[in-house]
Amino acid sequence: MIVCVCHRVSDRDIAREAHSGCRSFDQLQDELRVGTGCGACVECAQEVFESSHCSARRCDIRQARLPIEALAA
Repeated sequence: MIVCVCHRVSDRDIAREAHSGCRSFDQLQDELRVGTGCGACVECAQEVFESSHCSARRCDIRQARLPIEALAA
């Protein structure tokens, strides 16, 4: 789905950046310009980013075979 109409950014674009190592929403905005036009998409874009970022982080942890307790550190 298109999240940012102004810059034609989809949820897949956001997920790809999150899985590629984008660490913050500010960095995402620098990379994709999402939410920098009219601003109507910021809330949705943040939700998609957070969901994708958390998903990517869980994948990293599973691949590294770290215990859940390592997240608190």
